[in-house]
Amino acid sequence: MTQRASPPLPWKTRLYIALLSAVTDGARRSDGTINRCILSFFDARSSASAKPRRGVRTADVSVDPSRDLWFRLFVPSSASSGRIPVIVYFHGGGFAYLSPASRAYDAFCRRICREINALVVSVNYRLAPEHRYPAPYEDAVDVLRFLNDGGLASDLSRCFLAGDSAGGNMVHHVARRWAADAAGRWKNLRLAGMVLIQPFFGGEERTESEMRLAGAPLVSVERTDWLWRVFLPEGAGRDHEAANVFGPRADGELEAALPQAMVVVGGFDPLQDWQRRYYEGMTARGKAVRLLEYPDAIHAFYVFPELNQSAAFIEELKAFIE
Repeated sequence: MTQRASPPLPWKTRLYIALLSAVTDGARRSDGTINRCILSFFDARSSASAKPRRGVRTADVSVDPSRDLWFRLFVPSSASSGRIPVIVYFHGGGFAYLSPASRAYDAFCRRICREINALVVSVNYRLAPEHRYPAPYEDAVDVLRFLNDGGLASDLSRCFLAGDSAGGNMVHHVARRWAADAAGRWKNLRLAGMVLIQPFFGGEERTESEMRLAGAPLVSVERTDWLWRVFLPEGAGRDHEAANVFGPRADGELEAALPQAMVVVGGFDPLQDWQRRYYEGMTARGKAVRLLEYPDAIHAFYVFPELNQSAAFIEELKAFIE
């Protein structure tokens, strides 16, 4: 039996979510491709600005032009020459949509930068279906290498990986790639923590929350099935280790250097059962991990500053980083 798919929301928030859902649905083609021309009309972008905007300066930094790999750097105007944390951020969008320049993510990363007083590196990784697994993970690791090798004139000894939805999934897989050679390749960049905000995990099984919240906005089962199908390797099922981290195809023990983590879950997110399983799997393997739950939160609540849970989360994130 299904329940109400979302809590009461401000009408502007509800309208935005409905529009975004309609546009992404309309852009999906039956042959597994995406009409990016349609998306471009509705994905409002913000440009980088060397002049401070709301207390934050931004710049776009190229890493590899051949694959359009770059990041948007957010610098607080109040930043001193002292040591401040660096947050490498991976945006959401089901591995298929959006970018650091998308207005919602530009505003969200600007807010993190300002409220936490941290440098934020928001990564523009390649998207599916044009670029399937493991392209986003490879792009993210290459950005870390770029930073480690001097691409950012900052102290990298207290670096955090953070991401939402598909970006939260990337946090886990990218951190594992870093941890596999933490004592060797990474001379300057040290990971102090991971923040997985409503991470996009899944599997062949239909969980209770997926069935109960079948009509949820943004991440309905029909949408997430399609996104996994165009992201995972051809012919792979949803129990692939990229989706089902601790499932039947889990690839070995976790690396000892994997840092502490915070996992954020929303009570109106159909993915919540997978997210809790991730928390349980990490805990069972002896990893330090905190579960942060917002019972009335929808998927992507954090990008809506008008929602009370969004402000509460920023405070929790600040405490975790500090």
